[in-house]
Amino acid sequence: MNRYSVLLADDEQEVADAIIHKIDWESIGFSVPTYAANGLDALDRAEESQPDVVMTDIKMPYVDGLQLSRYLKDMYPNIRIVFFSGFDEFEYVKEAIHVQAEEYILKPVDAEELKAIFIKIKDSLDKEREAKQNVKLLETYYQESLPVLQENFFSSLVEGKMRPEEVAKNIQDYQIDLHGPCYCAAVIHTSSKHIPAGITLMLLGVSVRKLAEERLDAKWNAKFFSNLGNTVILAQMDDPASVKKLTDDCDVLCRLARSVCKAVVTVGIGPVCDDLSEIDSSYTGALSAVSYRVLYGTGRAINIAEIAPSETSAPYRNEQDQLAQVFKEVRMNDAASLKKAIHEYITSSAANYANIQEYHVYVMGLISELYQFTKNTQLDADQVFQSSEDILQTVQKMEKDELEIWLSEICLRMQTMLKEKRKNTTKTFVTKAQDYVNENYSDIDLNVDKICAYLGVSSAYFSTVFKKETGKSFTNFLTDIRMKNAVTLLDRDEKTYVVAEKVGYGDPNYFSYVFKKQFGISPSKYKNGKS
Repeated sequence: MNRYSVLLADDEQEVADAIIHKIDWESIGFSVPTYAANGLDALDRAEESQPDVVMTDIKMPYVDGLQLSRYLKDMYPNIRIVFFSGFDEFEYVKEAIHVQAEEYILKPVDAEELKAIFIKIKDSLDKEREAKQNVKLLETYYQESLPVLQENFFSSLVEGKMRPEEVAKNIQDYQIDLHGPCYCAAVIHTSSKHIPAGITLMLLGVSVRKLAEERLDAKWNAKFFSNLGNTVILAQMDDPASVKKLTDDCDVLCRLARSVCKAVVTVGIGPVCDDLSEIDSSYTGALSAVSYRVLYGTGRAINIAEIAPSETSAPYRNEQDQLAQVFKEVRMNDAASLKKAIHEYITSSAANYANIQEYHVYVMGLISELYQFTKNTQLDADQVFQSSEDILQTVQKMEKDELEIWLSEICLRMQTMLKEKRKNTTKTFVTKAQDYVNENYSDIDLNVDKICAYLGVSSAYFSTVFKKETGKSFTNFLTDIRMKNAVTLLDRDEKTYVVAEKVGYGDPNYFSYVFKKQFGISPSKYKNGKS
């Protein structure tokens, strides 16, 4: 049985324990609630587990129930909120209505009343889930989505099959609002390996697309269409720097898709362009970003400009499909897949030349493309080719098997160099973040958004890379640095409230809470133990 999850937040553990044990939660379709001791603890747990329902006390230290609810509603609009409190005041009830709470009940909590509330919430959640996955509704929506002419127009546009003069005419004829001034393509990829029972991949993709339209359409004046089995977003923005916010919004979409649609979604974001005639390059970059999920993981947004800032995203439409696949595999870490792509390319292309002159032209073209790829990825050509001889003269004399071996050596070398280049770039990026924290940990306002603004990246990319390289979230790293410096200051017999301010905590009580959580002892007891 698929049970809904509940997060219970209350700073009085006895009250929470009583609520947890008053109801047979599993019998009414819910898992036993997870307990959070305060609002901050609840935020951490909610970000980890994305509960269906949050039951919270109004008055809690650090972050109260109303603040907690506003934050959760912003991040997870479908979450259900139930308030309980010992205060029967109109202002609290009014605020509860404002954040769209399901119920506001008074302590002590009556078990039967609470059970009835959660049965009603379960019915609501069941209906919402059924509506999202109802096959007939999704089929109807799919048939009534964007008109066929608009779909064909957008597909032709991102594939570079339309002349500039045709673009303007079709925009007018099909009544499409594309005023820019900047444009960016994003590709939504829904995993075929994680499909809920009772629904097809196509309909799951439609469900994800509908969710994306609800979340992104108005904010980005976005256009949505299907191409090559994926949903494509054509976003409009005022300036190129806005792509960082688009990336973060798409990252939230990935989390919502997992929660609402039970789908594993990766969104690739291409480079920004200021002319629709260049949107095919942005689309190619978005497709390339999606393919990087094998390196960065699924279920997140990946911005090509952040993971491969030095690579040119020029499309390979004029190249043979097999060679385009070879270059794609060079960017990945799988040597076996690269060798397979090279074998298929050599087997296919080498059979096309009829005489020695045609073969020489073919080899010249191949070497030219290799040099161009080296230039686009900013690799050192001397390191790639490692030959003092005339490469063209050498390669033209090779038999097909020799050519495959030579091409494999070159491409595997480029693959290794790109991998090392990405690794060095990531290390430099993380080191800059760590240095910034060590220099600015006393800043009360220091958070993920501020460090991302300093580095010029999206929080989605930053959080993924930082945790991958350090093994810690940014928040945990910042806390560790602050606590390390707090210990040093306490050893100097500094007053607790002074230490709190010096290490970036405006509230001495919250500083004491974090210190005790970190070391199992309050700052004052730590000082007394030293003296």
